[in-house]
Amino acid sequence: MAKENRLVYSTDLGRIKEESKTEKRRDGDGIVRIQRETKGRKGKGVTCVRGLPGTDSELKLLLAELKKRCGCGGALKDGVIEIQGDKRTEIKIFLESRNHTVKLAGG
Repeated sequence: MAKENRLVYSTDLGRIKEESKTEKRRDGDGIVRIQRETKGRKGKGVTCVRGLPGTDSELKLLLAELKKRCGCGGALKDGVIEIQGDKRTEIKIFLESRNHTVKLAGG
């Protein structure tokens, strides 16, 4: 079995970072869906925003703005923006002001 020789740490340089993955361009169907989820989070709810067009870096900028606007934490996972808490109406108003077609999905 061939072993891959990959330098992870060097005493001269410190931790060696891997090459960044190529940016993914995400395009939805034109409708942004906002949904509240609690599965796998021990009952804590998060608001998930799916279907936003843009690259990962563009979505990260939008995430930062949403976190400031809502006053809470959040994350970007596989093109889905997760905002802590039930902030569906605030996010809907914000995205509609940016000319996105928004639907509240789920119950």
